[in-house]
Parts: sequence; C-alpha cells; structure tokens
Amino acid sequence: MILIGRTLGRYFSLRFTKVILAVFLTVFVLVYTLDFVELLRRAGETPGASAGLMARLALFRTPAVAELVLPFAVLFGSTAALLQLSRKLELVVARSAGISAWQFLQPAILVATLIGILSITVYNPGSAQLKQKASEIEARVFARSTQSSGKDLWLRQRSIDGQAIIRAEGIIEGTTTLTGVTIFTFDDKGAFLERIEAPEATLREGYWELKEARLLSATQEPQIYDVYMMASTLEASQVRQSFTSPDSIPFWSLPDVINRTERAGLDATRYQIQYQSLLARPLLLIAMVFVAASVSLRFFRFGGVAKMVLGGVAAGFVLYVIQQVMEDLGASGFIRPVVAAWFPAVVGTLLGILALLYQEDG
Repeated sequence: MILIGRTLGRYFSLRFTKVILAVFLTVFVLVYTLDFVELLRRAGETPGASAGLMARLALFRTPAVAELVLPFAVLFGSTAALLQLSRKLELVVARSAGISAWQFLQPAILVATLIGILSITVYNPGSAQLKQKASEIEARVFARSTQSSGKDLWLRQRSIDGQAIIRAEGIIEGTTTLTGVTIFTFDDKGAFLERIEAPEATLREGYWELKEARLLSATQEPQIYDVYMMASTLEASQVRQSFTSPDSIPFWSLPDVINRTERAGLDATRYQIQYQSLLARPLLLIAMVFVAASVSLRFFRFGGVAKMVLGGVAAGFVLYVIQQVMEDLGASGFIRPVVAAWFPAVVGTLLGILALLYQEDG
C-alpha cells in the first residue's frame, strides 16, 4: 500500500486528533458535572462532605468513567472528521489526485493507535490511581462498604489450622475488614470441621480477628465468642486486591497482581481479562475508525448521510455490547480471558475492513 504524503498526512492527522480530543473532553466535562451534582445530593448533611471535597472527589472519579467511553470518542470523532472533510469536498480533491480511501485513512489509523497506546501506558495508570484515592475518600466520608456487583465475596486460604473458605457480604474500602462473614474450615484431608459466623472480621498480621463470632460444628453445641482469632497466611495486599475492581489497578501493576493472586490460590480471571482488554484497546480503536469510515465516506450530494451515520453509531454500540458479553463469559470461565478480550477488537476490525472493501472496491 502506498503511503500518503507527509504534508497531507500531517493535515489529516491533525484534523482527526482535534475532533477526537474535542469529543472526549466534552464527554469528560459532562461526566464530571453529572457526578458532581450526584455527589452533592448524596452528601446532604454528611459531616465533612463539603462542596470542595465533593468537587475533588468527582474529579478523581471522572477519568476512570471517561476511559470507558474512549472507543466511542474515537468512533464519533472519526465520523465527524470524515464528514467535515467530505462536506468541504477535501476528500473529493484527494480522490481526484489518485488517493484512495485506504490511503487517507492511514493518518486516522495512526492517530487511533497512538491514542490507544497512550491510554494504556499513561492515562490508565493515572486514572486507576485517582480512582483508588476516590474510593478512600468515599470510605472515609460516607463510611461505606463495597460489594462486587451485588454478589458475595469469596476467599480461600491454607494455614497451620488447615484449609478455610471465607465468604463475605462486603469489605470496608481501603481496609482489610470484611462484613457479614461466614467461614467454612476443613482439615488437611478436606474433611469439614466447623462453620464460623461473624458480623465483622479484620485481617491482622498472621491471623483473622472476628468479632461476636458464632461457632457451629457437628460435634459440639454452638459457641459464641466476643473476639475469636483464626490463623491465616494471607497478606493485607492480597485481601484488598481480591476485592478491588480490576479497573482500579494500573496497567503496569496488573501482571504482578495476577501472579500474586494466582500464588495465593485466588481467582485472577478478572485481572487477566482487564489486562488483555487493555492490550487489545489500540486494535479496538482501529476497529472504530474502520466503522466510522464505512459510514462517513458517502458524498453529501448523494444524500442518505444521516441514515449511514446512525448505522455507524448502532454498529459501535453493538460492538460495545459484544465486548461486555464476551467479558462476562470470560469472567464466568466459559472462554479464555485472551479470547474474551481480543474477540471484539479482531472481529470489529475485520467487519469494518469488509464493509469498507464492499463500499470502495465492491
């Protein structure tokens, strides 16, 4: 494929970059405004929840939310940039000079690739760190515990007392304190020993501290303890990471988190999917460029542009739904994390190329 000229390529690249960034910043400001208003409503008469603190909290939360809409920013930005070039007949002039659609899409593909790389190497680590700070502020101000998608939280450990499976209803953010705890203990051969229930359990150095614990076993009467201690080999970082949302972990830390989680005998599928999804992001953004091109290269004088643009928007949302479905299937263990993360990007790119081939060369 012949490369586009340097001057024209720089001009097209600048146009694509400006429009994509404008769309992304617009979404960023909109998300921040809505989140700030919602936080002010939640704050109410909460002590210490000032407007300034809520503004800072909203600013810390917004980058992680805005990161989710980055593919749509590329889709809408590329569509708008191509429509502007078409409306001003700049694409007509480029075509008359012998430049094909594949050539003047090279700058857009390059811009999407660079945005994808910067988003996972620079933007994602920053947004993840800010989200962690936001969680700490929320835990301090609103004194709230978090749950994982409304489901119970599970841990498994092996210690000198044998094996144990820990179920918790939630965790106090920024701490190692679990709420609504039920522990099933087993001996080294896997035989059930006892069940321990407690409203709260905190991981100390080398042991769990359970408050108002109730012990149930098949051989003894139920026993109640104000404080009950159980040996543990888990580390505080392992407990926090087990209940930490994958998008709260920076890209550069994900490989280490995955290794430590697997060594602790915990399920690292969520982190593997997040890591592979970030690696696949540049290709997903390229897929959005191809989708935008397949619906934006029609000349204005031919009419029907609005319908094609709506079709492109619909295709982008369908691709997003497919991505969410694949991630859910991967998290459930039905497919491998690599397949779940890369399938939408690969299929979206191939379908975009196919649509563009049919439109341009078919």
